[in-house]
Amino acid sequence: MDHLPIFINVRQNPCLVIGGGDIALRKINLLIKAQAKVDCLSPLFCEGITNLSQNGDVNLIQKRFESDDIKEYAIIIASTDDSSVNALISKSAKKARIPVNVVDSPELSSFIMPSIVDRSPVIIAVSSAGRAPVLVRIIRAKLETVIPSAYGVLAEIAGEFRQKVKDRFSKIKDRRAFWESIFSGVIAEKVFSGRINEAKDDIDKQLKRASEIELGEVYLVGAGPGDPDLLTFKALRLIQQADVVLYDRLVSKGVMELVRRDSELIYVGKKGGSQESTRQIDINDQLVELAKSGKRVCRLKGGDPFIFGRGGEEIESLSEHGIPFQVVPGITAASGCSSYAGIPLTHRDYSQSCRFVTAHLKNGTTNLPWDEFVIDQQTIVFYMALSGANYICQKLMEHGMDKDMPIAIIEKGTMPEQKVYISSLTKLPDLLATEDIHAPTLMIVGEVVRLNEKLNWYGT
Repeated sequence: MDHLPIFINVRQNPCLVIGGGDIALRKINLLIKAQAKVDCLSPLFCEGITNLSQNGDVNLIQKRFESDDIKEYAIIIASTDDSSVNALISKSAKKARIPVNVVDSPELSSFIMPSIVDRSPVIIAVSSAGRAPVLVRIIRAKLETVIPSAYGVLAEIAGEFRQKVKDRFSKIKDRRAFWESIFSGVIAEKVFSGRINEAKDDIDKQLKRASEIELGEVYLVGAGPGDPDLLTFKALRLIQQADVVLYDRLVSKGVMELVRRDSELIYVGKKGGSQESTRQIDINDQLVELAKSGKRVCRLKGGDPFIFGRGGEEIESLSEHGIPFQVVPGITAASGCSSYAGIPLTHRDYSQSCRFVTAHLKNGTTNLPWDEFVIDQQTIVFYMALSGANYICQKLMEHGMDKDMPIAIIEKGTMPEQKVYISSLTKLPDLLATEDIHAPTLMIVGEVVRLNEKLNWYGT
Protein backbone atom coordinates (compact mmCIF):
# COMPACT_ATOMS: atom_id res chain seq x y z
CA MET A 1 0.00 0.00 0.00
CA ASP A 2 1.65 3.23 -1.19
CA HIS A 3 -0.47 5.57 0.93
CA LEU A 4 -2.30 5.35 4.23
CA PRO A 5 -5.93 6.36 3.53
CA ILE A 6 -7.09 8.88 6.13
CA PHE A 7 -9.74 11.58 6.40
CA ILE A 8 -8.56 14.96 7.72
CA ASN A 9 -10.84 17.31 9.64
CA VAL A 10 -10.18 20.79 8.19
CA ARG A 11 -13.38 22.37 9.49
CA GLN A 12 -12.69 26.03 10.38
CA ASN A 13 -8.95 25.41 9.87
CA PRO A 14 -6.87 27.59 7.51
CA CYS A 15 -5.87 25.92 4.24
CA LEU A 16 -3.81 27.34 1.37
CA VAL A 17 -4.37 26.77 -2.36
CA ILE A 18 -1.61 28.12 -4.61
CA GLY A 19 -2.73 28.74 -8.17
CA GLY A 20 -5.57 30.70 -9.71
CA GLY A 21 -6.94 28.54 -12.52
CA ASP A 22 -9.78 26.07 -12.97
CA ILE A 23 -7.91 23.24 -11.22
CA ALA A 24 -7.34 25.47 -8.18
CA LEU A 25 -11.05 26.34 -8.28
CA ARG A 26 -12.02 22.66 -8.05
CA LYS A 27 -9.74 22.15 -5.04
CA ILE A 28 -11.09 25.30 -3.37
CA ASN A 29 -14.66 24.07 -3.81
CA LEU A 30 -13.76 20.78 -2.11
CA LEU A 31 -12.20 22.61 0.82
CA ILE A 32 -15.22 24.90 1.13
CA LYS A 33 -17.45 21.85 1.14
CA ALA A 34 -15.33 20.51 4.01
CA GLN A 35 -15.92 23.86 5.81
CA ALA A 36 -12.27 24.95 5.72
CA LYS A 37 -11.05 28.56 5.81
CA VAL A 38 -9.39 28.97 2.42
CA ASP A 39 -6.62 31.29 1.29
CA CYS A 40 -5.82 31.32 -2.43
CA LEU A 41 -2.44 32.70 -3.55
CA SER A 42 -1.75 33.61 -7.17
CA PRO A 43 -0.81 36.59 -9.37
CA LEU A 44 -4.05 36.07 -11.35
CA PHE A 45 -7.41 34.46 -10.58
CA CYS A 46 -10.04 32.89 -12.82
CA GLU A 47 -13.59 34.21 -12.76
CA GLY A 48 -14.87 31.36 -10.55
CA ILE A 49 -12.32 32.06 -7.80
CA THR A 50 -13.01 35.80 -7.99
CA ASN A 51 -16.73 35.13 -7.55
CA LEU A 52 -16.03 32.97 -4.49
CA SER A 53 -13.99 35.78 -2.94
CA GLN A 54 -16.81 38.25 -3.52
CA ASN A 55 -19.13 35.87 -1.68
CA GLY A 56 -16.68 35.72 1.23
CA ASP A 57 -15.90 32.04 0.70
CA VAL A 58 -12.19 32.48 -0.01
CA ASN A 59 -9.49 35.00 0.85
CA LEU A 60 -7.36 36.08 -2.13
CA ILE A 61 -3.62 36.78 -1.83
CA GLN A 62 -2.56 38.32 -5.15
CA LYS A 63 1.18 37.70 -5.48
CA ARG A 64 3.73 35.18 -6.65
CA PHE A 65 4.60 32.40 -4.23
CA GLU A 66 7.60 32.75 -1.95
CA SER A 67 8.76 30.33 0.72
CA ASP A 68 7.85 32.92 3.39
CA ASP A 69 4.16 32.44 2.43
CA ILE A 70 4.14 29.13 4.28
CA LYS A 71 2.39 29.67 7.61
CA GLU A 72 0.43 27.50 10.03
CA TYR A 73 -1.91 25.92 7.51
CA ALA A 74 -3.72 22.60 8.01
CA ILE A 75 -2.91 21.58 4.43
CA ILE A 76 -1.43 23.16 1.31
CA ILE A 77 -2.42 22.41 -2.28
CA ALA A 78 -0.26 23.52 -5.21
CA SER A 79 -1.85 23.79 -8.65
CA THR A 80 0.42 26.14 -10.59
CA ASP A 81 1.64 25.44 -14.13
CA ASP A 82 5.26 26.17 -13.14
CA SER A 83 7.15 23.02 -12.14
CA SER A 84 9.90 24.98 -10.34
CA VAL A 85 7.32 26.82 -8.22
CA ASN A 86 5.56 23.55 -7.44
CA ALA A 87 8.86 22.03 -6.32
CA LEU A 88 9.54 25.02 -4.07
CA ILE A 89 6.07 24.78 -2.54
CA SER A 90 6.61 21.08 -1.85
CA LYS A 91 10.00 21.64 -0.27
CA SER A 92 8.80 24.56 1.89
CA ALA A 93 5.66 22.76 3.11
CA LYS A 94 7.52 19.57 3.98
CA LYS A 95 10.16 21.59 5.85
CA ALA A 96 7.34 23.14 7.92
CA ARG A 97 5.80 19.66 8.32
CA ILE A 98 2.56 20.74 6.69
CA PRO A 99 0.75 18.15 4.51
CA VAL A 100 1.11 19.20 0.87
CA ASN A 101 -0.46 18.04 -2.37
CA VAL A 102 0.99 19.05 -5.72
CA VAL A 103 -1.59 18.39 -8.41
CA ASP A 104 -0.53 15.63 -10.85
CA SER A 105 2.84 15.28 -9.08
CA PRO A 106 2.57 12.48 -6.50
CA GLU A 107 6.36 12.46 -6.12
CA LEU A 108 6.21 16.02 -4.72
CA SER A 109 3.18 15.35 -2.51
CA SER A 110 2.96 14.13 1.07
CA PHE A 111 -0.71 13.29 0.47
CA ILE A 112 -2.83 12.74 -2.60
CA MET A 113 -6.37 13.87 -3.39
CA PRO A 114 -8.64 10.89 -4.09
CA SER A 115 -11.69 10.76 -6.29
CA ILE A 116 -14.72 11.17 -4.02
CA VAL A 117 -18.21 9.72 -3.82
CA ASP A 118 -19.98 12.11 -1.47
CA ARG A 119 -22.88 10.70 0.52
CA SER A 120 -22.20 12.87 3.57
CA PRO A 121 -21.64 11.90 6.28
CA VAL A 122 -20.61 8.80 4.33
CA ILE A 123 -17.56 9.62 2.19
CA ILE A 124 -15.98 7.11 -0.19
CA ALA A 125 -12.50 7.87 -1.53
CA VAL A 126 -10.88 6.07 -4.49
CA SER A 127 -7.24 6.43 -5.51
CA SER A 128 -4.67 4.84 -7.79
CA ALA A 129 -1.76 6.69 -6.10
CA GLY A 130 -1.66 8.95 -9.12
CA ARG A 131 -1.00 6.14 -11.59
CA ALA A 132 -4.37 5.90 -13.39
CA PRO A 133 -6.68 8.87 -12.70
CA VAL A 134 -8.99 8.01 -15.62
CA LEU A 135 -9.49 4.50 -14.23
CA VAL A 136 -10.29 6.00 -10.83
CA ARG A 137 -12.96 8.22 -12.40
CA ILE A 138 -14.53 5.17 -14.05
CA ILE A 139 -14.55 3.29 -10.73
CA ARG A 140 -16.12 6.30 -9.02
CA ALA A 141 -18.82 6.45 -11.70
CA LYS A 142 -19.63 2.78 -11.06
CA LEU A 143 -19.88 3.43 -7.33
CA GLU A 144 -22.14 6.43 -7.96
CA THR A 145 -24.62 4.17 -9.75
CA VAL A 146 -24.97 1.59 -6.96
CA ILE A 147 -24.80 3.79 -3.86
CA PRO A 148 -27.97 5.89 -3.54
CA SER A 149 -27.64 9.48 -2.37
CA ALA A 150 -29.97 8.59 0.52
CA TYR A 151 -27.18 6.59 2.17
CA GLY A 152 -26.17 9.87 3.77
CA VAL A 153 -29.65 10.26 5.24
CA LEU A 154 -29.47 6.67 6.48
CA ALA A 155 -26.18 7.41 8.21
CA GLU A 156 -27.65 10.52 9.85
CA ILE A 157 -30.58 8.48 11.17
CA ALA A 158 -28.17 5.85 12.49
CA GLY A 159 -26.37 8.61 14.38
CA GLU A 160 -29.64 9.71 15.96
CA PHE A 161 -30.36 6.18 17.22
CA ARG A 162 -26.82 5.16 18.11
CA GLN A 163 -27.16 5.74 21.86
CA LYS A 164 -30.60 4.11 22.02
CA VAL A 165 -29.19 1.01 20.35
CA LYS A 166 -26.28 0.94 22.82
CA ASP A 167 -28.75 1.18 25.69
CA ARG A 168 -30.91 -1.62 24.24
CA PHE A 169 -28.09 -4.06 23.41
CA SER A 170 -25.21 -4.44 25.84
CA LYS A 171 -23.17 -6.78 23.62
CA ILE A 172 -21.34 -5.51 20.54
CA LYS A 173 -22.36 -8.52 18.45
CA ASP A 174 -26.04 -7.85 19.18
CA ARG A 175 -25.68 -4.20 18.20
CA ARG A 176 -23.92 -5.22 15.01
CA ALA A 177 -26.67 -7.69 14.13
CA PHE A 178 -29.34 -5.06 14.77
CA TRP A 179 -27.68 -2.48 12.52
CA GLU A 180 -27.10 -5.05 9.78
CA SER A 181 -30.81 -5.82 9.76
CA ILE A 182 -31.61 -2.09 9.54
CA PHE A 183 -29.09 -1.21 6.83
CA SER A 184 -29.94 -4.13 4.55
CA GLY A 185 -33.66 -4.45 5.19
CA VAL A 186 -37.02 -2.84 4.62
CA ILE A 187 -36.27 0.13 6.88
CA ALA A 188 -33.29 1.19 4.76
CA GLU A 189 -35.40 0.91 1.64
CA LYS A 190 -37.99 3.20 3.20
CA VAL A 191 -35.25 5.79 3.66
CA PHE A 192 -34.17 5.37 0.04
CA SER A 193 -37.75 5.98 -1.12
CA GLY A 194 -38.12 9.11 1.02
CA ARG A 195 -40.28 7.65 3.82
CA ILE A 196 -38.01 9.04 6.55
CA ASN A 197 -40.49 9.41 9.41
CA GLU A 198 -41.91 5.96 8.74
CA ALA A 199 -38.39 4.50 8.83
CA LYS A 200 -37.64 6.17 12.18
CA ASP A 201 -40.88 4.87 13.65
CA ASP A 202 -39.95 1.38 12.48
CA ILE A 203 -36.53 1.58 14.15
CA ASP A 204 -38.21 2.52 17.42
CA LYS A 205 -40.53 -0.47 17.05
CA GLN A 206 -37.61 -2.75 16.24
CA LEU A 207 -35.84 -1.66 19.41
CA LYS A 208 -38.91 -2.48 21.49
CA ARG A 209 -39.51 -5.90 19.98
CA ALA A 210 -36.28 -6.95 18.30
CA SER A 211 -37.16 -10.65 18.30
CA GLU A 212 -40.51 -10.36 16.47
CA ILE A 213 -40.92 -10.86 12.72
CA GLU A 214 -41.38 -7.59 10.85
CA LEU A 215 -43.59 -7.35 7.80
CA GLY A 216 -41.55 -7.57 4.61
CA GLU A 217 -41.92 -5.56 1.43
CA VAL A 218 -42.45 -6.30 -2.27
CA TYR A 219 -40.51 -4.61 -5.06
CA LEU A 220 -42.27 -4.71 -8.42
CA VAL A 221 -39.32 -4.16 -10.74
CA GLY A 222 -39.23 -3.70 -14.50
CA ALA A 223 -36.24 -5.60 -15.93
CA GLY A 224 -36.44 -3.94 -19.34
CA PRO A 225 -36.39 -5.68 -22.72
CA GLY A 226 -33.24 -7.75 -22.16
CA ASP A 227 -30.02 -5.73 -22.22
CA PRO A 228 -28.93 -5.55 -18.53
CA ASP A 229 -27.35 -2.13 -19.15
CA LEU A 230 -30.87 -0.74 -19.56
CA LEU A 231 -31.79 -1.41 -15.92
CA THR A 232 -32.40 1.67 -13.80
CA PHE A 233 -30.13 2.32 -10.83
CA LYS A 234 -33.03 1.70 -8.46
CA ALA A 235 -33.92 -1.59 -10.14
CA LEU A 236 -30.32 -2.80 -9.78
CA ARG A 237 -30.21 -1.87 -6.11
CA LEU A 238 -33.45 -3.66 -5.28
CA ILE A 239 -32.73 -6.90 -7.12
CA GLN A 240 -29.36 -7.06 -5.35
CA GLN A 241 -30.88 -6.78 -1.88
CA ALA A 242 -33.98 -8.95 -2.28
CA ASP A 243 -34.23 -12.16 -0.23
CA VAL A 244 -36.53 -13.77 -2.80
CA VAL A 245 -36.89 -13.05 -6.53
CA LEU A 246 -39.95 -14.15 -8.50
CA TYR A 247 -39.08 -13.83 -12.19
CA ASP A 248 -40.81 -14.50 -15.48
CA ARG A 249 -39.57 -16.00 -18.73
CA LEU A 250 -38.96 -12.62 -20.38
CA VAL A 251 -36.24 -11.64 -17.89
CA SER A 252 -32.92 -12.12 -19.67
CA LYS A 253 -30.02 -14.20 -18.38
CA GLY A 254 -27.89 -11.06 -18.22
CA VAL A 255 -30.33 -9.43 -15.83
CA MET A 256 -30.64 -12.59 -13.71
CA GLU A 257 -26.85 -12.65 -13.30
CA LEU A 258 -27.15 -9.37 -11.40
CA VAL A 259 -29.45 -10.84 -8.75
CA ARG A 260 -27.91 -11.33 -5.30
CA ARG A 261 -26.16 -14.70 -5.25
CA ASP A 262 -27.85 -16.00 -2.11
CA SER A 263 -31.37 -14.93 -3.08
CA GLU A 264 -34.04 -17.58 -3.42
CA LEU A 265 -35.14 -17.73 -7.07
CA ILE A 266 -38.73 -18.69 -7.97
CA TYR A 267 -39.73 -19.04 -11.62
CA VAL A 268 -43.27 -17.86 -12.28
CA GLY A 269 -43.28 -17.64 -16.07
CA LYS A 270 -46.28 -17.70 -18.32
CA LYS A 271 -46.52 -19.17 -21.80
CA GLY A 272 -49.12 -18.76 -24.48
CA GLY A 273 -51.49 -21.34 -25.83
CA SER A 274 -51.80 -24.68 -24.09
CA GLN A 275 -48.30 -24.60 -22.56
CA GLU A 276 -48.06 -24.89 -18.78
CA SER A 277 -47.96 -21.52 -17.01
CA THR A 278 -48.01 -20.16 -13.48
CA ARG A 279 -51.46 -18.85 -12.62
CA GLN A 280 -51.62 -15.16 -11.78
CA ILE A 281 -53.61 -15.80 -8.62
CA ASP A 282 -50.84 -18.13 -7.40
CA ILE A 283 -48.22 -15.44 -8.01
CA ASN A 284 -50.32 -12.92 -6.08
CA ASP A 285 -50.65 -15.32 -3.15
CA GLN A 286 -46.91 -16.07 -3.12
CA LEU A 287 -46.03 -12.39 -2.97
CA VAL A 288 -48.34 -11.87 -0.01
CA GLU A 289 -47.16 -14.90 1.95
CA LEU A 290 -43.46 -14.22 1.42
CA ALA A 291 -43.82 -10.60 2.53
CA LYS A 292 -45.82 -11.66 5.60
CA SER A 293 -42.90 -13.89 6.59
CA GLY A 294 -40.66 -10.82 6.71
CA LYS A 295 -38.92 -11.34 3.36
CA ARG A 296 -37.84 -8.64 0.93
CA VAL A 297 -39.47 -9.87 -2.24
CA CYS A 298 -38.59 -8.74 -5.76
CA ARG A 299 -41.15 -9.43 -8.48
CA LEU A 300 -38.94 -9.12 -11.53
CA LYS A 301 -40.76 -8.60 -14.83
CA GLY A 302 -39.53 -8.23 -18.38
CA GLY A 303 -40.16 -4.76 -19.77
CA ASP A 304 -42.30 -2.49 -17.61
CA PRO A 305 -44.61 -3.88 -14.89
CA PHE A 306 -47.50 -1.61 -15.89
CA ILE A 307 -47.40 -2.17 -19.66
CA PHE A 308 -48.96 -5.57 -20.36
CA GLY A 309 -47.10 -6.89 -17.31
CA ARG A 310 -50.12 -7.42 -15.00
CA GLY A 311 -48.35 -5.40 -12.35
CA GLY A 312 -51.59 -3.64 -11.50
CA GLU A 313 -53.23 -6.93 -10.56
CA GLU A 314 -50.34 -7.85 -8.29
CA ILE A 315 -50.23 -4.60 -6.34
CA GLU A 316 -54.02 -4.69 -5.98
CA SER A 317 -53.58 -7.95 -4.11
CA LEU A 318 -50.72 -6.56 -2.02
CA SER A 319 -52.74 -3.48 -1.14
CA GLU A 320 -55.72 -5.57 -0.04
CA HIS A 321 -53.46 -7.45 2.42
CA GLY A 322 -51.68 -4.33 3.71
CA ILE A 323 -48.31 -5.34 2.24
CA PRO A 324 -45.94 -2.40 1.58
CA PHE A 325 -44.65 -2.28 -1.98
CA GLN A 326 -42.70 -0.20 -4.47
CA VAL A 327 -42.99 -0.08 -8.24
CA VAL A 328 -39.87 0.51 -10.34
CA PRO A 329 -40.58 1.30 -14.00
CA GLY A 330 -38.58 -0.47 -16.68
CA ILE A 331 -37.94 0.28 -20.32
CA THR A 332 -40.85 -1.31 -22.12
CA ALA A 333 -40.22 -3.58 -25.11
CA ALA A 334 -41.72 -1.07 -27.56
CA SER A 335 -39.22 1.60 -26.62
CA GLY A 336 -36.19 -0.66 -26.18
CA CYS A 337 -36.65 -2.89 -29.20
CA SER A 338 -37.60 -0.09 -31.59
CA SER A 339 -34.56 1.95 -30.49
CA TYR A 340 -32.18 -0.97 -30.99
CA ALA A 341 -33.77 -1.65 -34.39
CA GLY A 342 -33.32 1.93 -35.58
CA ILE A 343 -37.09 2.50 -35.82
CA PRO A 344 -38.30 5.68 -34.10
CA LEU A 345 -41.85 5.22 -32.85
CA THR A 346 -42.69 8.81 -33.76
CA HIS A 347 -41.22 11.03 -36.47
CA ARG A 348 -42.38 14.37 -37.83
CA ASP A 349 -42.45 13.03 -41.39
CA TYR A 350 -44.04 9.66 -40.68
CA SER A 351 -45.91 9.37 -37.41
CA GLN A 352 -47.47 11.75 -34.89
CA SER A 353 -48.90 9.08 -32.58
CA CYS A 354 -48.12 5.62 -31.32
CA ARG A 355 -50.32 2.86 -29.88
CA PHE A 356 -49.23 -0.09 -27.76
CA VAL A 357 -51.49 -3.09 -28.31
CA THR A 358 -51.53 -6.56 -26.83
CA ALA A 359 -52.54 -9.23 -29.29
CA HIS A 360 -54.23 -11.33 -26.59
CA LEU A 361 -56.98 -10.31 -24.20
CA LYS A 362 -57.74 -11.98 -20.86
CA ASN A 363 -60.24 -14.41 -22.39
CA GLY A 364 -57.89 -15.43 -25.20
CA THR A 365 -59.61 -13.44 -27.94
CA THR A 366 -58.23 -10.69 -30.16
CA ASN A 367 -61.14 -8.26 -30.13
CA LEU A 368 -59.39 -5.07 -31.16
CA PRO A 369 -60.64 -1.69 -32.52
CA TRP A 370 -59.30 -2.28 -36.02
CA ASP A 371 -60.88 0.87 -37.50
CA GLU A 372 -58.87 3.02 -35.09
CA PHE A 373 -55.62 1.45 -36.30
CA VAL A 374 -56.15 2.35 -39.94
CA ILE A 375 -55.36 6.06 -39.81
CA ASP A 376 -52.50 8.05 -41.28
CA GLN A 377 -49.39 9.09 -39.36
CA GLN A 378 -49.71 6.41 -36.69
CA THR A 379 -47.39 3.69 -35.41
CA ILE A 380 -48.86 0.51 -33.93
CA VAL A 381 -46.77 -1.75 -31.71
CA PHE A 382 -48.16 -5.23 -31.14
CA TYR A 383 -46.94 -7.16 -28.10
CA MET A 384 -47.10 -10.99 -28.08
CA ALA A 385 -48.16 -10.99 -31.71
CA LEU A 386 -46.06 -13.74 -33.31
CA SER A 387 -48.69 -16.46 -33.22
CA GLY A 388 -51.41 -14.10 -34.45
CA ALA A 389 -49.35 -12.08 -36.95
CA ASN A 390 -51.10 -13.42 -40.05
CA TYR A 391 -54.52 -12.71 -38.56
CA ILE A 392 -53.44 -9.16 -37.60
CA CYS A 393 -52.24 -8.44 -41.14
CA GLN A 394 -55.49 -9.78 -42.58
CA LYS A 395 -57.68 -7.66 -40.30
CA LEU A 396 -55.68 -4.50 -40.95
CA MET A 397 -56.05 -4.90 -44.71
CA GLU A 398 -59.76 -5.74 -44.35
CA HIS A 399 -60.23 -2.40 -42.59
CA GLY A 400 -58.45 -0.43 -45.29
CA MET A 401 -54.75 -0.34 -44.44
CA ASP A 402 -52.43 -0.17 -47.46
CA LYS A 403 -51.24 -3.68 -48.31
CA ASP A 404 -47.69 -2.34 -48.74
CA MET A 405 -47.57 -0.85 -45.23
CA PRO A 406 -44.17 -1.83 -43.81
CA ILE A 407 -43.92 -4.15 -40.81
CA ALA A 408 -40.98 -5.01 -38.59
CA ILE A 409 -40.68 -8.18 -36.53
CA ILE A 410 -37.99 -7.79 -33.86
CA GLU A 411 -36.75 -11.01 -32.29
CA LYS A 412 -34.87 -10.90 -28.96
CA GLY A 413 -34.68 -7.13 -29.12
CA THR A 414 -31.74 -5.31 -27.39
CA MET A 415 -29.88 -8.62 -27.00
CA PRO A 416 -26.74 -9.71 -28.89
CA GLU A 417 -28.91 -12.27 -30.73
CA GLN A 418 -31.34 -9.59 -31.93
CA LYS A 419 -32.77 -10.06 -35.42
CA VAL A 420 -34.93 -7.57 -37.30
CA TYR A 421 -37.17 -8.75 -40.14
CA ILE A 422 -38.65 -6.10 -42.44
CA SER A 423 -41.72 -6.94 -44.52
CA SER A 424 -45.20 -5.64 -45.40
CA LEU A 425 -48.81 -6.60 -44.74
CA THR A 426 -49.07 -8.82 -47.80
CA LYS A 427 -45.58 -10.33 -47.62
CA LEU A 428 -45.34 -11.05 -43.90
CA PRO A 429 -47.12 -14.45 -44.05
CA ASP A 430 -44.54 -15.70 -46.57
CA LEU A 431 -41.68 -14.40 -44.41
CA LEU A 432 -43.06 -16.18 -41.35
CA ALA A 433 -43.37 -19.39 -43.33
CA THR A 434 -39.75 -19.32 -44.48
CA GLU A 435 -37.95 -17.86 -41.43
CA ASP A 436 -37.51 -19.67 -38.12
CA ILE A 437 -38.61 -16.88 -35.76
CA HIS A 438 -39.06 -17.47 -32.05
CA ALA A 439 -40.48 -15.44 -29.17
CA PRO A 440 -39.93 -13.04 -27.58
CA THR A 441 -40.82 -10.83 -30.51
CA LEU A 442 -42.37 -7.43 -31.09
CA MET A 443 -44.24 -6.29 -34.19
CA ILE A 444 -44.20 -2.68 -35.39
CA VAL A 445 -46.59 -1.50 -38.10
CA GLY A 446 -46.22 1.93 -39.69
CA GLU A 447 -44.31 4.15 -42.10
CA VAL A 448 -41.57 4.64 -39.50
CA VAL A 449 -40.37 1.11 -40.25
CA ARG A 450 -38.90 2.47 -43.52
CA LEU A 451 -36.29 4.31 -41.44
CA ASN A 452 -34.71 1.04 -40.30
CA GLU A 453 -32.48 0.81 -43.37
CA LYS A 454 -31.04 4.27 -42.70
CA LEU A 455 -30.99 4.36 -38.90
CA ASN A 456 -30.15 0.78 -37.96
CA TRP A 457 -27.15 1.08 -35.64
CA TYR A 458 -27.16 -1.94 -33.34
CA GLY A 459 -25.14 -4.94 -34.46
CA THR A 460 -24.10 -3.35 -37.75
